[in-house]
Amino acid sequence: MVVTTLDDIISQSEAARLRGVSREAIRNLIDRGRLRGVTVGGRLCVYRSEVLSFEPEKGGRPSKQATVTPPNTKSEIRRADKTAQKLNQAFRKAARKAAEDGQQAGKKKGGKK
Repeated sequence: MVVTTLDDIISQSEAARLRGVSREAIRNLIDRGRLRGVTVGGRLCVYRSEVLSFEPEKGGRPSKQATVTPPNTKSEIRRADKTAQKLNQAFRKAARKAAEDGQQAGKKKGGKK
């Protein structure tokens, strides 16, 4: 069992100042179980040692540099070129189809065109 002193117990506001965050951020960490809360005199406080040793989770999206890598080999470049050609053909086909559908819709609404 860990024995703590009253010197180790601080307010949420003091914890926020130590970490450079808002009091609400400290409260959220307590609510999510990332920091232990202790009630002293009817006020929810935290342990200074836990606040100082707290390691935030690494979150968010990875950077674009980490996810986008250029093709390195000739075979990768050829494969990328073929994929680009297929996508281009599919796009052109879809555009022609949309144009034809639009012309058909115009004939139905307005009669002759």
